This record gives sequence, structure tokens and C-alpha cells, in this order.
Amino acid sequence: MKSRIFALANTFLMKKILNVHGFASSGQSGTAAWLRKTFPGAEILSPDIPVDPHEGLALLTELVAAEAPDLIVGTSMGGMYAEMLHGTRRILVNPAFEIADTLRSRIGTGRHVFYNARQDGATDFMVTKGLIEAYREVASRCFEHAADEGEDKLVWGLFGTHDELVHTFPIFRQHYTRAVHFEGGHHLDDHARIHALLPVVRWADDEIEGRQRPVLFVALEDTLMKPDGTVLGSAPNAFARLAATYDAYVVARADWYDDAHAARCRQWVEQHLGVPAYNRLVVTPRPEQLLGDYFVSAAPVDGFIGIHIPYATPEFREWQHVLTYFERLGGQ
Repeated sequence: MKSRIFALANTFLMKKILNVHGFASSGQSGTAAWLRKTFPGAEILSPDIPVDPHEGLALLTELVAAEAPDLIVGTSMGGMYAEMLHGTRRILVNPAFEIADTLRSRIGTGRHVFYNARQDGATDFMVTKGLIEAYREVASRCFEHAADEGEDKLVWGLFGTHDELVHTFPIFRQHYTRAVHFEGGHHLDDHARIHALLPVVRWADDEIEGRQRPVLFVALEDTLMKPDGTVLGSAPNAFARLAATYDAYVVARADWYDDAHAARCRQWVEQHLGVPAYNRLVVTPRPEQLLGDYFVSAAPVDGFIGIHIPYATPEFREWQHVLTYFERLGGQ
């Protein structure tokens, strides 16, 4: 039986999501199937994108204007297209902003087979020098609206740490601030979809709905991390499950702010907690003064105005006991 926390993670109110697939794929991609399974209450639009990029961009532009999706999820080539669909919240997964160079050096000219079934029954297609240059021309239109007011808050970039095909994190960061690394390669598997894509969709849904979740602080030292720097028990899984329901932050103690100490803490959080803890690290000498609803910590936080959950005590000896406590709260 799914836990209450996991069940609450799937309470989304978005009505319409547009999936934009990668090169040589189709609207029947694995990500499209996962979106339909994960968000049964939403309409998932996932068209076959024409091989010709001018036709592809025209189709997507018209579709967004007609359907007004709440969110666009674009992977690889689809991430390149999604960037240009300005005015809508969108997640760019390993976006192929330099797709022409990728096609020339990694794919090559000639006949290629589609990875997934297409609605028109086509099974293969040709890559020519002319097609590659057409992609170069279309991709040159990326970021034309990146500086428009409000655009930065509409775009997330998700970048696999082991992406073997494209490396466009620096390009993205030149234009947008919300760039997130995840443990994975170029092509998404279900693990990456659940642990990287799903949290970002949740953030988008919260913004769309103006949802305010209860604030939960979790101490880094002796609660998530052992003194030797290793992970404490099942902390990463527990944090991810809590972050599915609560506005969860990691708190590191410091007598004074030290850039090197903060950098080490940030590196640990990124490495071990991943996407759910993105931009959620607080380094402070006075954690008890933080404003929130709950604080999970092995150390005392006397003066904290919310509820302190004393980790590593008989009542909360392990992370499973903490999770059980929050599941009983039902998201409150």
C-alpha cells in the first residue's frame, strides 16, 4: 500500500500538460506514457513532432496558442523547442540547444529509424545536410524572449550529471536561474522521472495554484549526515518523501557564515538529496529563529516557534518513525 505521504505527492491540480519529445522519437515516448500514468487527472498532449524543424516549431506554437497548457515538458530536442514556447511554465530536460552540431557529430546523415511508433505509420526518415542546417536556423531563435519580464520564473532546466549526448547547462545558465542537476543520463528512465522530474512538476503545480505548504526544516548534522560525512540511515529517501508534501529545507549550523563551509554543505546536499533539496539549504548560526511549522533535529532548537521532532530519541529513533508521525498528520 502506498504511504500517505506518497499519495499526497500525486494530488496535482494541473489540467493540461504538453509533452514535447526528443529527436527520432514520437508522441508515444516513455515520458508521455509516464505522464499519463502519474497524472491521470490531467490531459496529456503529446503530438508527433515533424522531422522538419520549421514545421515542428509551427505545430507546437499553434498547439500552445489553441490549447493553453498549464505546463510544457520538453526533453532533448523537445527541450530546445519548449524554450521558445514562451509565456508558459516549462521544464527543459537535457535541452539540445546545439542540436545541429549534435546531429552532425553524433547522429550523422543518412536514413534513421524512429525509436517509437508514429501516428502516420512512418518508421524511418532521412537526415541531410539541409535538415541539419534547418535545425541550426531554428535553434538560433532560442532565448529571444528569455529576458522578457517574468520569463525567468516560468522556466526550469533539468540536467543529467551523466548526459553522454548534450552539455548545455552553461548555455541555459546564461539566460535562466533555475538550473537543476539530477543523477542520470540523457534519456530519462523511471527513476529519473520520479526523483528528478516529479519534484519540479510539483513546484510548478504549487506556483500555478498559489499553494502554500507547511514549512519543514531538517537539520543536516546528525540528522541527515553523520559526523564523518556519510548518509545517516535512510535520510535521502525520507527527505524526498517529506518534500513531496511539505515545503522542506535543509538547515546547516554555522557560528558565522563561511563560504567554504556553505559550499561543502551545498555539495553534500546536491550529491545525496538531489532535486527535492534544490535551492533548499539554509546555513545559519541561529536555527531556532527560523520561521516554520516543523523542525526535525537531533540537537535541541530551544525557542523554535513550531513543533520540534527530536530525531534519535526513543520516540523518533529512526527515520521510519519520523515518516510515520508525518503520515498520521496527513499533510497538515
